[in-house]
Amino acid sequence: MNVKSIFGIILTLLGLGGLIYGGMDFTKGGVAQASFVYLILGGIFFFAGISLIRGTKA
Repeated sequence: MNVKSIFGIILTLLGLGGLIYGGMDFTKGGVAQASFVYLILGGIFFFAGISLIRGTKA
């Protein structure tokens, strides 16, 4: 495993966790600003991780 690939997997998992947490907070009626922050950061981390994994040669 390459270091870039491992970092991409970590970013993807963190992003997925942020998206899930933000979605759960948003549906429970939490503070809307905090929910959007979690959703935006989760999306950034998720797509950055996916692109890092796709760009890494096997």
